[in-house]
Amino acid sequence: MSNKFSGKTAVISGGAGGIGLALASEFGLLGMNIVIGDIDQKQLTVAEQHLRALDINVLACPLDVTQNQQWLDLVASTEARFGDIHMLINNAGVGGIPGSINETKIDTWKWVLDVNVMGVVNGTQAVGPKIKEHGQGGWIINVASMAGMNGVAYSGAYAASKAAVVSMSESWAVELKKDNISVSALCPAFVKTRIHESLRNLQPEYQNVKEQGATKVKSKGGMNQAAALVESGIPAQMLAKRVVEALNSKQSYIFTHPNYREGVSYRSHLLDKAFVDAENSEVVGHLKDDEIVIL
Repeated sequence: MSNKFSGKTAVISGGAGGIGLALASEFGLLGMNIVIGDIDQKQLTVAEQHLRALDINVLACPLDVTQNQQWLDLVASTEARFGDIHMLINNAGVGGIPGSINETKIDTWKWVLDVNVMGVVNGTQAVGPKIKEHGQGGWIINVASMAGMNGVAYSGAYAASKAAVVSMSESWAVELKKDNISVSALCPAFVKTRIHESLRNLQPEYQNVKEQGATKVKSKGGMNQAAALVESGIPAQMLAKRVVEALNSKQSYIFTHPNYREGVSYRSHLLDKAFVDAENSEVVGHLKDDEIVIL
C-alpha cells in the first residue's frame, strides 16, 4: 500500500489497549512499523500478539511515561530495531477520580498531572529530537480531550491536564513547523476505553490515591457513572480512522465528535465578549491599537 505513512515508524505510549492499540492497528495496517509502550506489561504482551496476527511489524516496550529513563530505553530499542522515528503519539493518560475541588486530594492532582502532562513532556523531549534528526519531518499527536477545550465540573484535575496538553500542542506546532513536524491535539469526547479503570496501573508513589477512588465508589457511585459514560462512547477504531483522515487534511485540532461544536463555540463567544468588554474599558481600552507582542 502506497501512502505517506508506509515504511515509517510510529511510537505510541499507552499502546496496549484502547485508543493506543486502535491507533497502532490503524497505522500498522497502513504500513508503519509500530512501537507500543505501556505500563501494563501483561496487556502489552497481548497487544503485541494482536498486532503480529495482523502482520504488523511491532516492538513492545515496558513504559511508565513518568520515567525519563524508560523513554530513553524505548527510543534506543526503537532505533536499534527500525531506525528512524517519524511519528510520536502521546496517548498514555489517566482519568483521575470524579470529585469537587474540596474532595480531590492533592496526591490525586499530582498523579493526574504527572501522567497526563509530564508524560507528554517526557515523550516529546525523548522522541521529538529523533524526528528532527533525519530531516524528513513527521508527526506528533498529543491525545487531549474535549475536556481540554472546556472545563468540566467535578473533573478539575483531568480537565486541567488536558487543557495543558492542548496548549503544549499549540506551542510546539509553532516551534516545530520549521522542521516539517506537524503537531496535533486529539480532542475526543467519550470513547470506549478503560480510562475509568486508571487506578489499576497506579505508580508505587501514588498508591494511596486508591483510597479516594474506593471511597468515591462507595459514596455516590461517581466512578460507576464515569464508567457508564465511557462505555457509551464511540469505538476506538472509529477514532483511529478519524485521526488518519484528519492528518491527511492537516488538522491542528482533531475532533471526533462534531456534536460538541456548540459548547466550544459558546466558549469562543464568551472570549470574544470579554475582549469587547476590555476594548470598552476605561482602564485598558486604549491598548486595543497597540502592537501585539508575541509572548
